Amino acid sequence: MSRVSVVLVHGIRASRTMWRPQLAALEEAGVPALAPDLPGHGERAGEPFTVDGARAAVEEAARAAGGAVVVVGLSLGGYLTLDWAARTQQRVVGVVAAGCSTRPRGPGLAAYRRVAALIARLPDGGRWLNDTLARVALPPAALADLHEGGMELGVMDAALAAVGGLDPIADLRAIDAPVRLVNGRWDHFRTQERRFLAACRDGRLEIVPGATHLVSLVRPEAFSRIVLDLVEEVAPGSVRTARSA
Repeated sequence: MSRVSVVLVHGIRASRTMWRPQLAALEEAGVPALAPDLPGHGERAGEPFTVDGARAAVEEAARAAGGAVVVVGLSLGGYLTLDWAARTQQRVVGVVAAGCSTRPRGPGLAAYRRVAALIARLPDGGRWLNDTLARVALPPAALADLHEGGMELGVMDAALAAVGGLDPIADLRAIDAPVRLVNGRWDHFRTQERRFLAACRDGRLEIVPGATHLVSLVRPEAFSRIVLDLVEEVAPGSVRTARSA
């Protein structure tokens, strides 16, 4: 197989800058990569978030990459990655879906939306609470990467409402490519990971020790290695190592 490109899809409130460690690791390994901003996030802040708009953003990045694609997503980006990979006509040869092994629906999603709505009513729109929790949960470098692209709190309700209409189990059944389900050991979105794994035609579950929901930010080296290993699996010889450089 010819060399492949990687498209990285960010999580809710974040932007393409959350992927800086992975983009650096992929560049060092000689693997082309793109990380688009989703509607309502990063340089597209202020645009309405819709699933159709998110699909179009991923599709545009995949077309720009050209050829075969490994698509990678975290949290909201993970659900969108599965949704897009199940529908696109682009050549998808691998999928990494992280922090998205629970179906986004029912009482859990409704409760999440209620909490987000309450936080949005705070005088600062929840900015202080968001920034405080981020400082507690993330290493300084990851926090700096997130802040570089901005953290958009106003997109929460629209994004949560939209993701409630997705069906990741059906998407996994439709994807005809190797899938890696990646979860942090302490991720609260891994409650159905075995069901998700059973839905894959060719799947593997990767649990990252010591990591939380934001696995790519908390354990960037381990996450990058999972991505590079999948690229090498689907396109042997495409990952440049220190020995082969």
